[in-house]
Amino acid sequence: MPSSTAHVATARPARYVKQLVSHMGHKATTEISGDGRGVITLSRGRCVLAPSGGGLEMIATAGDTEALAGVQDVVTRHLLRFATQEDLKVEWTAPADAEEMRIIDPVVGDYLLTQCTPADEVLQELAVKTREATGDAAEMQVSHDEGALLTMLVRMVGARRAIEVGVFTGYSSICIARGLAADGRLLACDVSDEWTSIAREHWQRAGVADRIDLKIGPAIERLRALPAEPELDFAFIDADKISYPAYYEEIVQRLRPGGLVVLDNVFLGGRVLDPAYQEEHHVAMRRLNDAIVADDRVESVMLPVRDGVTIARRR
Repeated sequence: MPSSTAHVATARPARYVKQLVSHMGHKATTEISGDGRGVITLSRGRCVLAPSGGGLEMIATAGDTEALAGVQDVVTRHLLRFATQEDLKVEWTAPADAEEMRIIDPVVGDYLLTQCTPADEVLQELAVKTREATGDAAEMQVSHDEGALLTMLVRMVGARRAIEVGVFTGYSSICIARGLAADGRLLACDVSDEWTSIAREHWQRAGVADRIDLKIGPAIERLRALPAEPELDFAFIDADKISYPAYYEEIVQRLRPGGLVVLDNVFLGGRVLDPAYQEEHHVAMRRLNDAIVADDRVESVMLPVRDGVTIARRR
C-alpha cells in the first residue's frame, strides 16, 4: 500500500484540519482527536492531518498509486479552496511502500551508536562472532544502542526477576543480566542449541553466566509453567512474531506493579504500518500493537528504536 507525505507551511494548521474534517465529513468518514489530529477516510484511501508548530503534516495512503493520486488530489483541492488568506504550497513526496521505508536513516543509526555508552570488548567480539557464524541471520541481534536501553531499563526498575523470550547469540541477555540487582536472575528461553552455544561462551566471558538460567524448548510452555503470582520485574520479547500475543499475555499477568515488558521488532520493517501486508506474522503483530494500547492493565509507549520497540509498564 503506497503512501506519501506533504508538509504545508502555514500559521493556521489547526484551523485547516477542522475545516477539512468538517467539510469532507459529508462525503467521507472523518474524525478529529482532542489534540487536533484529523483523519479523512475515503473510498480509495485515507489522509491523516496533523497540525505542528511549523505547519500542517499530511500523510496519504491508498491501495495503489492511482488511488493514492486520487486521495492527494481531493485533499489538496479542498485545502487550497479554504486558503483564501494565504498562498499555500502542497508538494507530495513520491509514493513509497513498506519495502522502501527507512525507519532509521543510516546516518542517524550510525550517530546513535556513537552517542551511548560504548560497548565493551566482550559485546564487540560477540557482535563480530555473530556476523561470522550466522550470516544473514545476524540481523536478529539487537543493536548496541538497544542493548544499552535494555540495561538502563532493568536498572531503573531495580529488577531482580527477569525473563527473556528469544536469546539468539546472547547479546541482549548480557545487557539484561548486567542491569539486574546483585541477587537477580534471568530466565532465558530459546529453541536453538546452536546459537545459544555462542551465547553461553560469551556469558561466561562477560561474568554474568551465574545469573542466567537458559531453557531450551518452546517458550510458551515455559511461561505457562511459571507461578501465576505477579512476581516478574522485567521481560524482553524478541522471538517468533506469530507467538508474540501469547508471550505477552502470559508475561503481563505475571508482572508486578511497576514491572516492564519490552517487545522488539514491533514495526516488522515497516510492514506493520502497511495494511497491504497480510501474512500471519504481520497480522499478529498489528493486532497485538492495537491490543496493548487498549490494555488497561498497562501503560505503554512505542518508540522508533531500530525496528520499533514497545515498552509496557504494569499498572
